[in-house]
Formats: sequence, structure tokens, C-alpha cells
Amino acid sequence: MPWLIGLDWGTTRLRAMLFDGDGAVHETRERPWGIRHLPDGGFDAALSSICEGWPQVPVLAAGMVGSRQGWREVGYADTPADVDVLMAGIVAVRSADGRQLGIVPGVRDSASMDVMRGEETQVIGALACRPELSGRAQLLLPGTHSKWVEVRDGRIVRVSTMMTGELYAVLREHSILGAGIPEADATTTNHEAFDAGVRIARDSGAAGVLTRLFSARALMLAGRLALDAVPDYLSGMLIGEEWRAGLASGWLLPDTSPLLVGDERLCARYARAATLFRLPEADCISDASAHGLWRIGRAAALVGPSAIAQAQGAH
Repeated sequence: MPWLIGLDWGTTRLRAMLFDGDGAVHETRERPWGIRHLPDGGFDAALSSICEGWPQVPVLAAGMVGSRQGWREVGYADTPADVDVLMAGIVAVRSADGRQLGIVPGVRDSASMDVMRGEETQVIGALACRPELSGRAQLLLPGTHSKWVEVRDGRIVRVSTMMTGELYAVLREHSILGAGIPEADATTTNHEAFDAGVRIARDSGAAGVLTRLFSARALMLAGRLALDAVPDYLSGMLIGEEWRAGLASGWLLPDTSPLLVGDERLCARYARAATLFRLPEADCISDASAHGLWRIGRAAALVGPSAIAQAQGAH
């Protein structure tokens, strides 16, 4: 019997999951309805459409839907933050079709003035999948804005953002480095070019990768880097810079790699780069959001007798 609907609602997409009472996902739906690309009727219409035919059970949403540009702005929970802290910060919204929606807060690291929204739910989900890491662990969530997260005693205690994905897009689409380059195939990787980029970042030392970025242009003009290899070379340099910066700043625990959480193909790139830094093989969890939504939903009593009563009352 369905007990909960979980929403991973970001800037560019909306994903809905229908959970049963044991946390298993019975059906998943996706739409290109991020908070910046909503259908006619806005948030209400998007929710009604993606949940069409599903029972009137509680809905729990995480991500940019709780941002200032989202459905309802939900404040940040300060570190240290765990499931209970996130649960206490949930803001309730009632949709036009009568669904009760709870929006999970983001997390703010006041010490470093850094924030994340949506990734906190992935962290909770990752810890649910790897409970042995709850004592002390570091997680890396690659993406448009990569998040480096430190966990102690099951609580998020530190957050650091590196704008790797966004910087790649800017260089690829709006700089001389990307001029004339054909559209890259996201499903394949030129490993030779990628590895070369990682090594350039690794060996840049204290100067950092900004001193080496223009090598993509120089190598291409010299005929030593094929035009269609430039995107993977740039990707390698930027991902390599994340690892270099993480090591140089002392973020990484000695002789360990952080748990990678996120898109499987992107995590594979980060794992490959880690080996070039002679770090241990990095493990990856590809769908932590579902586990996190379920875990927070249970803690918030969205799943239980009250949910059953609501579902029965709707029929």
C-alpha cells in the first residue's frame, strides 16, 4: 500500500517516487519541470500532473523547491544537522488539489558561510545506505556545484562548495577554450585527454589550475590536442583541481577517499581522477535522494498510522 510520495525537485527537473510502507519505490516519474521551467499553472499544476492517479498520501519534497525562487522559501538548518534537525525545519504547504506537501530545509555552515539545498537529503540517504560511516566520514557530491561534506556522529558538521560543473559549462560555452568545439557526447569519455587534464591539475602545485587552463587552447593550436578532445581535457583539469584543492586544504582524511554520491557517470569520472592522485578507490552511491526522503519522512511521522488514515479517508 502506498504510504508516501517523495519529490526530488531541483532547478531543471522534477522526479517523483511512490513509496510503500517498507520504503520500497513502486513507481518513479520524471518531468522537465524544475523550478525555472514549470508548466502552465505553476507548482500546483506540476505536482498535480506528476502525481496523477496516485493516492492522497503525504508528500515530502527536497531541493530548490524550498529556495527563494521555489514554491515556498524554507530557511536553512544550521550545522550540526541530522535527521531530527531537518525534520524540525520542514515547512508544510497545501496544494490546490488538497495534497499536504512538506518541504525539507537546506543546510547552512555558518562557520564557512556555505549552504546546500537538496544535497542534505542525499547525505541522509547515503548514511542510511552506509550506516558504518555515521561516526565520521567525508562525502563528495559532484555536480553543477560540488559539495564536500563532513559527517560526525550522524550529523552534517561542515560543508564546502566548489563550482566545478558551472565553471566547466561557462568555459565550454562562453570562453575561447570552447570556441568551435563540437557538442560533446555525454555517454563517452576520451580517457587519454581526461587523464592528461587531471595530471595537469595534480602537478600545478600551489599555483593551482588557473595557471594551466589556457593549455587547452595552446595544445589544440599546436596540434597536440584534438578539437573534440578539449571537453574531456577541461573536465579532467577541473575535476583534478577539486582533488588537488581537497588535499591541499586538508579536507581529506589521511589515506581515504570520500564517499561519492550522485550521478553514476559523473562519479565514475571523479573516481578515475582520484586514482591519478594515488587515493584509494572511491565508492559511489547513485540514488541517495530516495533513501533520504524516506528516512526523513519516517522521522517526521509522515509515514505511519496517520498516513494510513489519510489514505483511507481519501477513498
